[in-house]
Amino acid sequence: MPQQGLAKMEQLYRNRSARAKELRSEGKKIVGYFCCLTPVELLTAADLVPYRIMGGGQEALVKADAHLETIACPYTRSCLDLALRGEYDFLDGFVMSHGCDNLVNLYGIWKHHTKPPYAHFINTPHTVSQPSHDFFAAELGAFKTSLERLVGRELTSESLNKAIELHNENRALVRELFQLRNQDPPLLSGSEVTKTMVAVLTLPVKESSSLLRDVIKDATKRKEGPKKERARLVIYGSEMDSAELIEMIEECGANVVMDDLSIGSRPFWHDVEVTDTPLRSISDRYLDKITCPRLFKAPPDGTHESDLENRFGHIRDYARDYAADGVILHTIMYCDCFAFDLPDVREFLEKEGLPTLDIEDEYIGTNLPRLKTRVEAFLEMIS
Repeated sequence: MPQQGLAKMEQLYRNRSARAKELRSEGKKIVGYFCCLTPVELLTAADLVPYRIMGGGQEALVKADAHLETIACPYTRSCLDLALRGEYDFLDGFVMSHGCDNLVNLYGIWKHHTKPPYAHFINTPHTVSQPSHDFFAAELGAFKTSLERLVGRELTSESLNKAIELHNENRALVRELFQLRNQDPPLLSGSEVTKTMVAVLTLPVKESSSLLRDVIKDATKRKEGPKKERARLVIYGSEMDSAELIEMIEECGANVVMDDLSIGSRPFWHDVEVTDTPLRSISDRYLDKITCPRLFKAPPDGTHESDLENRFGHIRDYARDYAADGVILHTIMYCDCFAFDLPDVREFLEKEGLPTLDIEDEYIGTNLPRLKTRVEAFLEMIS
């Protein structure tokens, strides 16, 4: 029986903008966004297609270096390069949340040079407190107003809650997909999950959920899936919109069974509560539930140990729940947020008995042979 879900996933992964371009030709408006802190529920409520903007990975830069210094985040440079070459001309606009300094700087450059019909910046707080919740709810109100001007109609609480329910259903399906990796051997490889996540983030939420159902169905019914390898790994980091690195890790003899990645579990692990105040519910979920180095959440008792537990306890829990033997800590070169966190996350996980391997990735033209040697040595050590 043909595996339609897996085949479609592979096709969408290889040609990420194909479906968005089709939808735009049918009259839909496509709005790009960069960060998992972007409240996509509002875009869906406005009948806009949220499209996760990704870089070119292995493609050499052609135009971006005229606008961003070479020591800037290579992911943002790659995204800008694609935009300047016209690869994102199908977008009707873009939304930028305040993820990091690189993204803040990218907003003005992108807006000035591509001149999109719509652009909006969301000033996401960097701390979690009652005032930050109040501020962020007001920011979401401004975002809502800008979308209402764009589409020419009001976004009611009913429409927002309907969008919340659609995205909660989508998140539940992602969590179901990830549970397929909990078996030994997993029913889906880590690289297949990465490809699926890339694909679902380029689709309207209903189509995304349909694809997830089909992939889950195929994975549970196929007779030949991933093989049991000598070690089970969790991978932690920021942007990973290519499956090449995980494919290499798995070829070295590991099952990548769980992740905490921006294009992975991080945007999907917690739902938004459906209430009479949807903007407040969205604010609460994005500030309280998403764990990211750019967002500071004060530890309960103010100690270093409780701070580490607050920031990284979920990674340890992932490793235990998925019976992992070690954790790969992935950072993109010049990514200050994740690089500054690296000593703390390493300290926490190793105290919890989890071996770790640090990988710094160039993102643009990743040197896989160099990284492969280090992964092989790590697997030899823990297995």
